[in-house]
Amino acid sequence: MISFARGAPAPECLAVELIADCARAAVEADPTVLAYGPGGGYPPLREWLAARHGVEPGRIVLTSGGLQGIAFWFEEVLAERPGRVLVEAPTYDRPLKQLARLGAEVVALPMDDEGLDPEALERELAAGGVSFLYTIPTFQNPSGRTLSTERRRRLVELATAHGVPVLEDDPYGLVRYEGEAPPSLHELEGGELVTYASSFSKTVAPGIRVGWFVLPAGLAARIEARAVETYISPPFLTEATVYELARREAFEPNVERIRGLLRTRRDAMLGALERDLSGSASWSRPEGGYFLWVDLPADAGELLTRSEAAGVTFVKGADFYPAGAGGARAARLAFSYASPSEIDEGISVLASLL
Repeated sequence: MISFARGAPAPECLAVELIADCARAAVEADPTVLAYGPGGGYPPLREWLAARHGVEPGRIVLTSGGLQGIAFWFEEVLAERPGRVLVEAPTYDRPLKQLARLGAEVVALPMDDEGLDPEALERELAAGGVSFLYTIPTFQNPSGRTLSTERRRRLVELATAHGVPVLEDDPYGLVRYEGEAPPSLHELEGGELVTYASSFSKTVAPGIRVGWFVLPAGLAARIEARAVETYISPPFLTEATVYELARREAFEPNVERIRGLLRTRRDAMLGALERDLSGSASWSRPEGGYFLWVDLPADAGELLTRSEAAGVTFVKGADFYPAGAGGARAARLAFSYASPSEIDEGISVLASLL
């Protein structure tokens, strides 16, 4: 099976020997990483991240992957501010599942090639009763789109004017292949309303399960308390491994190596789509990340059934809308895992089925 379904890094992206050496060095240097510790995470890594974001270490909370922290944040903010939750349409399917579990009323706001539509956001905020906005502004999952700088500024203005918290989910921002990085929403707003979330899953390895959040001080304390209640202690060995990678100044070179490997795959998918589907389908052209979004000339669910029988899988667009209310003729294609030759073959199969 050629998989365009999972947002996972190609095996070559994982620096196995480097990570193993860092893990050994971390535990030998500090055996306490094998014990319980503070719920907010390994202090040296929190301090390193705090310096990168220009905040106090107490505002950094490390979690068991980014998604675990997102669940904590949703629960805390909804308890404090009941109301409607605003998301992009489409958006990452796992947070949608969490919001459904919490019984939240979710409002999906339209996007275009510049990202979230600020006019739609303004209308919903003006109507009142909004708990928070969840957004993935850079190399969005599933669309690969990036919110323009002008729209970022407008989003921050609107959130500030209405006093609405924002969760900025940014696991892909460092995996950039071209272009200039726009300022984060957190940088533009200052971190009072905008919480910044990211993960080392895309820049080190997904199996280490280390996410981080840059939070307002009061919310950071509540998230840390929830973490302790949930899993007692975070995975200090993996957090210390990441810190050892950073301490050696090997983090940035590793990210650059990953960029090169995935840029080749992104280019292979864009080239294959242009060759085989030009004129019959349209797609996003991401400057980074793992995914692109394809608008199809056919029902995506029906195509998926036939493509899996032919040895190619992807995720249908409807999975990224609340209650599946959208994306019937769209698909998310992940280029991060398959090899360039597999990408070429897989797109040819999809084109022949279409």
